[in-house]
Amino acid sequence: MGSRGKPEESRASILQAAAHEFAAHGVAGARTDAIAREARVNKALLYYYFKDKETLYGAVMDDAFSGLKNAVFQVLDSELPPREKIMAYAGAYFDFIASNQLYPRLMQREMMRAREGHSPHIEKVIKTYIRPIFARVSEVLREGIAKGEFRAVNPVHFVPSIVAMIVFYFSSAPMMQKIVGFNPLTPERIAERRAAVLDFISAALFRPKNNMQGARS
Repeated sequence: MGSRGKPEESRASILQAAAHEFAAHGVAGARTDAIAREARVNKALLYYYFKDKETLYGAVMDDAFSGLKNAVFQVLDSELPPREKIMAYAGAYFDFIASNQLYPRLMQREMMRAREGHSPHIEKVIKTYIRPIFARVSEVLREGIAKGEFRAVNPVHFVPSIVAMIVFYFSSAPMMQKIVGFNPLTPERIAERRAAVLDFISAALFRPKNNMQGARS
């Protein structure tokens, strides 16, 4: 069982177990007994780190969205030109979600809680994670448009479209398996989807290179 002698290890185990439980059952249906059992800690230790279930849920949200923000900002803070940067951003976002497939379900549940007015965390999530990512990707789009590399798209629509293409694939995988007749979450199918997403973005956004000079003049 986990102990206070290994605080980072115990906390990480609790967050991982809690992410599974919240993704499967939501906050209301999640059971701290199940989280403690999966994390291999006792409930007293769980409450030592997190005073109640809502606090634990907030920590899971922070862990999920901070991981995503760190992954994409490694690209967005780079010196890449707009074309390479937007594709690297989409690839980094895709790779993060592909490696953390619980997160689409967590995000969906959080959006539903927020819509129903039951989320005390949504303002922090938006201010700390979602808005900074949106603002930086919008800057990349505007730069590419100004240089004649991108079509004149509206970031308000284009940025969420990138996210939707990525997240929906994983959140809808059980339904898609029944439609297409194969498991869409094998490594080979995920790689196919990644290539398809990047191809779609480039086709929707990029101006042909032989037209870029005319767009700038």
